[in-house]
Amino acid sequence: MAAVNRLSQTAGRRILEVGVGTGLALPHYRRDLEVVGIDLSREMLLKAQQRVEQELLTAVHGLVEMDAESTAFADDSFDIAVAMFTASVVPDAKKLFAEMSRVVRPGGHLLFVNHFAADAGFRWWLERSTAPLARILGWHPDFKLGDLLDRDCTTIERMESCPPVALFTLVEVKN
Repeated sequence: MAAVNRLSQTAGRRILEVGVGTGLALPHYRRDLEVVGIDLSREMLLKAQQRVEQELLTAVHGLVEMDAESTAFADDSFDIAVAMFTASVVPDAKKLFAEMSRVVRPGGHLLFVNHFAADAGFRWWLERSTAPLARILGWHPDFKLGDLLDRDCTTIERMESCPPVALFTLVEVKN
């Protein structure tokens, strides 16, 4: 929930949650926000819709079956786009980044929570050692930040480890 918590400190009301899944994060959004969630899985979206109805989540303004790499939204439709645990599972993370950037207004924010591969040390060794098993489970321990964005062309505003075990990282980029 690090990304949702960060939203409370970020200007903007119109939020796009990419890869909303079953809507686990939806109850954590402030009620004054306007959240639209997208996902490729209709089954996941049905569970998210049940969550919205059961918990009376008034911040959720839509749940839509849509490809995150090619959305139907107009340019500059949102103030913030957030993708939690999504970047490493899409076919082309750079397309995801470009599409999120397109639909977020200039000056808005892109937030990502994901596992990014370590560059060295014990974690690097552990990730490489467990990679074959991890891939069978759908985990990509070798996914690097550079697979998502070009650090030479992108200004990272914030990058911090997420508790409890710092396996995931919150990355915030100003559009």
